[in-house]
Amino acid sequence: MLAKKTTKNQLTLPKDIVKEFPGIEYFDAVVEKRRIVLTPVLMMPADGSLDEIREKTAAFRISGEDVRKAGSWKRKKRERE
Repeated sequence: MLAKKTTKNQLTLPKDIVKEFPGIEYFDAVVEKRRIVLTPVLMMPADGSLDEIREKTAAFRISGEDVRKAGSWKRKKRERE
């Protein structure tokens, strides 16, 4: 299937592909080995407070250091690609 790039650098996705992702409006786009990879993203309202987020990360035993390491790992991975 073809996806056409418009003059405004937008892609038109084929209907057969879009119907596989009902309710999805956003896709994360990355380049991997000279390919564009789209990953569906489910947007969530940002109505949670910082305290609620901290409670959830604590429940999963995720520390601030874990988050920092994950970010650093991802940045290094992108640099290698």
